[in-house]
Amino acid sequence: MKQALVDAIAARGYATLTPVQEAVTNPDLIGADMLVSAQTGSGKTLGFGLAIAPTLLDEAESFGNAAAPLALIIAPTRELALQVKRELSWLYAGANAVLASCVGGMDMRDEKRALARGAHIVVATPGRLRDHIMRGSINLGSIRAVVLDEADEMLDLGFREDLEFILGDAPETRQTLLFSATVPAAIAKLAEGYQQDAVRVSTASAEKGQHADIEYRAMNVSPRDGDNAIINVLRYYEAPNAIVFCNTRAMVARLTTRLSNRGFAVVALSGELSQSERTHALQAMRDGRARVCVATDVAARGIDLPNLDLVVHAELPGSHETLLHRSGRTGRAGRKGVSALIVPPAARKKAVRILNWAKLRAEWGPAPSADEVTARDEERMLGDEAWSEAITESEAPAVAKLLERFNPEQIAAAYLRFYHARHSAPEDLGDPGEKPAPRAAFGPSVWFSISGGRAKGAEPRRLLPMLCKAGGVTREDIGAIRVGDDESYVELRQSAVAGFKASVGDAMRVEEGAEVKELSQPPAIAQRQGGKPGGPGGKPRSGPKPEWKKPVPKGPPPASQMDDLPPILPQADAPKPAPRAPSSKPVQFDDAPAPRHKKPKSDAPSKPHRKGPKPDYTRDGAVTGAGDKPKYKGKTGGFAKPTGPGGAPAVGKPSSKKNRARTAAKAAEGYAGKSAKPGGKPGGKPAGKPFGKPRSGGPKGGKD
Repeated sequence: MKQALVDAIAARGYATLTPVQEAVTNPDLIGADMLVSAQTGSGKTLGFGLAIAPTLLDEAESFGNAAAPLALIIAPTRELALQVKRELSWLYAGANAVLASCVGGMDMRDEKRALARGAHIVVATPGRLRDHIMRGSINLGSIRAVVLDEADEMLDLGFREDLEFILGDAPETRQTLLFSATVPAAIAKLAEGYQQDAVRVSTASAEKGQHADIEYRAMNVSPRDGDNAIINVLRYYEAPNAIVFCNTRAMVARLTTRLSNRGFAVVALSGELSQSERTHALQAMRDGRARVCVATDVAARGIDLPNLDLVVHAELPGSHETLLHRSGRTGRAGRKGVSALIVPPAARKKAVRILNWAKLRAEWGPAPSADEVTARDEERMLGDEAWSEAITESEAPAVAKLLERFNPEQIAAAYLRFYHARHSAPEDLGDPGEKPAPRAAFGPSVWFSISGGRAKGAEPRRLLPMLCKAGGVTREDIGAIRVGDDESYVELRQSAVAGFKASVGDAMRVEEGAEVKELSQPPAIAQRQGGKPGGPGGKPRSGPKPEWKKPVPKGPPPASQMDDLPPILPQADAPKPAPRAPSSKPVQFDDAPAPRHKKPKSDAPSKPHRKGPKPDYTRDGAVTGAGDKPKYKGKTGGFAKPTGPGGAPAVGKPSSKKNRARTAAKAAEGYAGKSAKPGGKPGGKPAGKPFGKPRSGGPKGGKD
């Protein structure tokens, strides 16, 4: 191992290497291609940084002038790529390495300028790196090592084509390292195609079990206590950093607002945020300005926060792989962590299934109650190191003044109030297995009518607040609400009738001038819940059933009607018709009868094709020349209109000598031809409705 890297590790306070780091830095594997599988949080970033150092530096202890890149580190997400760059920056700082990043969401012009100045190591996401290659911004001719971090995630996100393009453009003599939490068939196939004699490296921690340093807790909560349970979990553990995972951006926005209103220092992280906003959110977590991050699965991979001790699954993930990656944000590099699953009754089977697929054991139980959070607060308060620290000289005058002015009980009570003011109060949770109590009987009641029904837009959701406000009653005092076509009816508890009348006044009117009347008995009206009249949930019919709805009697009609009906079927006493005499015409059978849909061929010789010169083309009795036709005037004009003697428009279509003779005879008798409407043919049948534009031009017309 290079001395500059050893000094950097010692300066960071690392006494020993993790199993995966020791495995990839084995002297026997220097320069070899490796396929490494290790659990999240095992120090893979530092591991491949140490593994490629001999290939990049060779015999030297530091890098020379930066030119074309020597190493490519490819990560699936922007956050992971920027985090890898930060880790490698301090690791290679003593070796004078220059690092550059190429990630989506950042200014591509700045990245081009950085690549033009030269870089030894480039950390990139697949899509942006391919763009730079195609634009000629980066030259991969000097690449010595390529690392694919979280290779399984890149394939899941659809980056296979980009990875194949990048690996195909890099030199074949490179060292290729694939790091993945799991090694599915797709990863193995990618390794076979782009690695040479790859060594399979699987660490002992990965073989021993998944997330041995993470405590899994599955918390049963009632359907209405999901958000309250999250608040109690955050308050119970009071982790320096915590991530709350949601499935949708809408849930992230809602939960972020709820926690912020409760006094938590919270930031949001989702795909709809810009890269700058996401970077600032993570930096706030690292600086201590925020302690809770509400995020979608965009933060499930590659996010490494040094003091992240708690992961809360506000919504269960879609697969066990996502559960492992979410929970892997805690319990990293030997630290202990807690992964809490919020499980309402409807999601219990899904939680059991996901935990079984992930081969994880979780401790099942209720979420921390308000009493448990309060007891934990007292435990943390009494265990604070401030109680054992000596009073400094600057604090002594203030302490003496407090003791002189207040007694110990007052000082202790004030300290408790200040302590609780810095923390959000816990929530009182219901029993997740408790069924809702049945609704008690409404009791004696009195009905009132209100002028205005469906015709005026009356609805129960509008009547209820109006009556509560005008009558000074609560919603518990109001029973059933029935809305008719012209009037509405409300059931009021008998004990609240006197106060209701006093609030409404002698005029018995509420908002918008609606008149209220007390009824002596319940109204005879059913509430309509949709559907057609008379159908399920519809308004009941009144009066006799329509005649057309009467059921048709089955069986034959009465005998009196049978006499009037024409005989359709032969009766037993009716004379039978005489049998049909056979035909005397002999039947002939051909050997190969012709199909009915085809006309039989005739033995007569076919008409020969016309031979010789083309006949002269005539128009209106005048020979225009051999084969000449009217000159085409273009789309706007069409063919020239036929004209008669003296330039007058021709009547009818001059299609033949016989036609022209008949037309001339009719013209001599004074027949002027049929009138033509716009859009019709001259001299032809009157046009119908003009569906399109009127035709223009000659007989065939033309488009405008």
